[in-house]
Amino acid sequence: MSKRDFYEVLGIERDASEAEIKKAYRKVAMKNHPDRNPDDKGAEDRFKEANEAFEVLSDQQKRARYDQYGHAGVEGQTHAGNADFGDIFGDIFGDIFGGGGRGGGRSHVRQGADLRYNLELSLEDAVQGKTVKIRIPTTVGCKTCDGSGAKPGTSAIDCSTCAGHGQVRMQQGFFSVQQTCPRCQGSGKQIKDPCITCHGRGNVEETKTLSVKVPPGVDTGDRIRLSGEGQAGTHGGPSGDLYVEVHVKPHAIFQRDGRDLYCEIPISITDAALGGDLEVPTLNGRVKLKIPKESQTGKLFRLRGKGVTPIRGGGAGDLLCRVLVETPVHLTKRQEELLEEFAQIHAEEGDRQSPKKSSWFDGVKKFVEGLGA
Repeated sequence: MSKRDFYEVLGIERDASEAEIKKAYRKVAMKNHPDRNPDDKGAEDRFKEANEAFEVLSDQQKRARYDQYGHAGVEGQTHAGNADFGDIFGDIFGDIFGGGGRGGGRSHVRQGADLRYNLELSLEDAVQGKTVKIRIPTTVGCKTCDGSGAKPGTSAIDCSTCAGHGQVRMQQGFFSVQQTCPRCQGSGKQIKDPCITCHGRGNVEETKTLSVKVPPGVDTGDRIRLSGEGQAGTHGGPSGDLYVEVHVKPHAIFQRDGRDLYCEIPISITDAALGGDLEVPTLNGRVKLKIPKESQTGKLFRLRGKGVTPIRGGGAGDLLCRVLVETPVHLTKRQEELLEEFAQIHAEEGDRQSPKKSSWFDGVKKFVEGLGA
């Protein structure tokens, strides 16, 4: 029997955030926990299915393989019995039995949160690549106490309430339930003499400058990961990651569509009618474009290899130039006389020199005649 899609199991979209995945898993796991559904034999299967889905989608590498290859990409790598669900199970059982959080004495040390930075780039920098410096507000491990939160020369002591276990036993009716210790929040430790720099938190707020190497060919929506540059962990835990999200600013001349670039080039009536050579801009300098005689507005010229080399590989795209025939303005009297003379000569030639105009009026004539029929 084929497995259900993991996103469907948790009831989330494919672009769900880490927090949304965790929230959805808690909801499904609480609903289908076997202890809450003693008469529903299918609840245990749904509970295990949710565990497996969470194990994959909460791990960035496994999730990436699953998104690309489906269940085949993570086959043999999901072991719900061995997975580390300690933190989230603590939340679930706390909610079921009225507790407030995690136990086991491990929540004292936590990885820091991931951060996101929106980086605006010009089209030129996005296409050609660039190293940019960014300044971000963040938290870093306290250097005074090495992230422990305790005053130098001292250390945390066992919690006086739970004796270092991180949990206390509470009697609720017929049940004896273990809950997270309210004094130490499950860490099992107390800081008697807090660090004067971080006041026992283990980290401090700071603004830091980072160099971000933007590879050539990035586009809006691409992300650059800087490992360990996110928020500092608590009490010596590892830092999170920083994700730099690229946003390419609109360009005055070019528009990008994947690996191709587009631009519009205004040309005069004489260039359109008689043809000629024009210099057109590219991201790497100017090139000559030959305009043939009798070119019409909207005609598209392709300059091969003058587009973008995409970051994910493949050859460079093309630059597509669309010409717009511009009607002259602010005419002198002499220019008006010449155009009137040209109009008279042009009228004598009839439909031969304006085939589109002639066919359009023929279509209008047939349309009007059809209305009168």
